[in-house]
Amino acid sequence: MDAVQLDGLDPPAENGNVSQSEPHKRLSQVDTVVLPFLGGFGRYQRRLVALTWIPAFLISFIQFSDHFLLGQPDRKCVRPDQNRTSSGRDIFDLIATGNAAESSNVTACVCSEWWFELQSGLQQNVVTKWTLVCDGEWKVHIAKFSLLVGSIFGYLLMGAMADWLGRIPVLLVSVLSVLVFGLAVAFSVDMAMFSTLRFFEGFCLAAIRLSLYVLRIELCLPAWRFSMTMVASLIIVSGQLLMPGLAALCRDWQILQIVIIAPFVLMLPYVWMFPESLRWLLVTQHYQRAKRQMYRIAHSNSVDEDDDGFAELETELQQKPKTYCVTQLTGTRNLWKNTVVLCVNSLTGYGIHHCFARSVLEGSASHLHYYALAAIAIASCLVLFPVVAGFGRRGGLLTFMIITALASLLQLGLLNRTCVYSSIVSLVTVLRDTLNQRFSYAFSIIGMFSSHAVSTLSIFYCAEITPTVIRGGGVGLVLASAGFGMLTAPLMELHNQKGFFLHHVILTCCTLLCIICIPLLPETAGQPLPETIAEGEGLLRRPILPGEQHHLLARTEVREYSRVQDTPLHQVVNPGNGSVPSNSTANGVRTS
Repeated sequence: MDAVQLDGLDPPAENGNVSQSEPHKRLSQVDTVVLPFLGGFGRYQRRLVALTWIPAFLISFIQFSDHFLLGQPDRKCVRPDQNRTSSGRDIFDLIATGNAAESSNVTACVCSEWWFELQSGLQQNVVTKWTLVCDGEWKVHIAKFSLLVGSIFGYLLMGAMADWLGRIPVLLVSVLSVLVFGLAVAFSVDMAMFSTLRFFEGFCLAAIRLSLYVLRIELCLPAWRFSMTMVASLIIVSGQLLMPGLAALCRDWQILQIVIIAPFVLMLPYVWMFPESLRWLLVTQHYQRAKRQMYRIAHSNSVDEDDDGFAELETELQQKPKTYCVTQLTGTRNLWKNTVVLCVNSLTGYGIHHCFARSVLEGSASHLHYYALAAIAIASCLVLFPVVAGFGRRGGLLTFMIITALASLLQLGLLNRTCVYSSIVSLVTVLRDTLNQRFSYAFSIIGMFSSHAVSTLSIFYCAEITPTVIRGGGVGLVLASAGFGMLTAPLMELHNQKGFFLHHVILTCCTLLCIICIPLLPETAGQPLPETIAEGEGLLRRPILPGEQHHLLARTEVREYSRVQDTPLHQVVNPGNGSVPSNSTANGVRTS
């Protein structure tokens, strides 16, 4: 391939009026200038993206390990406890207050020796080893809680560190840490030690997932970003499908924990195999490291390494590196709003997914229900491809959120009305119950399908909207929001599902709020990733409907009303004399 000089490629007009006398401006245009010059999405990038897929199996094993390590077994009392003489008075008090079901639980828990049988393929897990039933069952929910809380802190803190130090240092430190804490979990001596170590395991796992996700996004050109991310999602679900077989082979929870942690050793050579993100190096002005990596990419992609093509980079080598932090979002005008909308979408998607799953599972731990959840996730990922290709990121997210809201509303409202009208005739009581159960299953399956798509697409959407300088922190925020949504499951279990209906109603209201806010997001399909905060601010909303664009006022017509062009932030987004394209509008770009 002939050498192409960077100064011969003009950046597209929609990225702003970039002067040809400012080489560093062109160097920040990675999708439109730098990567095409280095061979596009060539062999080098494809190999690195494949390397980000391999750890997806390992991440999925830990994510779904709770089902096996902390699964509740079938139990039977072998030897009743004869020393608990006060249980009769406790039972009488519960019956007197109308809690007959709870009184039966108290009766069943008066036991000194248990017989357990697990349905997950293991012969022993954490629950059976330390007899975490009845009065000790709350410790199981705390253990689930600790892994998720650790993940939330990991997303928030290590996401900011990835923007400050780089993606690779965070990845390598997290791999070493997860090996230490993950293996230590297998040798826990009590439940307090187990839960504490699981917190740090979740913290490190979150950092690994976040850094790999950001690296994968930043390696790809616009046409490849979504497909490469969805392949990684499918690999994670494939790991979920393999977990029951792995548990059946290990038989013991400690062996299973070691088996799912030990393969992380294979990621240690990434320090030599995986380079730092070129986007991050260029935008933070680490030009010496960027130059070496660009030569490496050009050689691997069989691009002629003509020094004239790197002439502009040579002029910038004396620039001092810059650091950025996700807290700079608070000084933006549009970017923080887009991030908040996607965070709420992610929280709602994961939170309401548990509400739908509970209607299907109803406390079951059988493999049939486990595989059903995995099949729904696979179907959701596969349907995402044509929907996003046809409607774009924003249209696809809005479509799945509408489906989620409808499924939730029908499950909450329509079935209650069916019960009211059916109860008039006592003859059809059995038919009514069967019909209600089948409707509930149908709406729950549809809701799980669409809410999984909402969650997956919200995280990807945020990675495209957030600029490179703070992408780690931005993606960390939306992933932490997803963690808060997943926290609803152990919290409801900890309170014995009390307040579950109100919890479901609140999340349904959140879906309606998201439907209103999603159209305010900019469309990113086929667009270059924003590299700086100014470029992230320049992502403006485009019309969804064809007729909407004719009702948008030109920017010059609303100048006196909004005074947007007079603000310092707008001058940063559009440097120079403030001139804008003639087709620019207050809400986006007029397309016709």
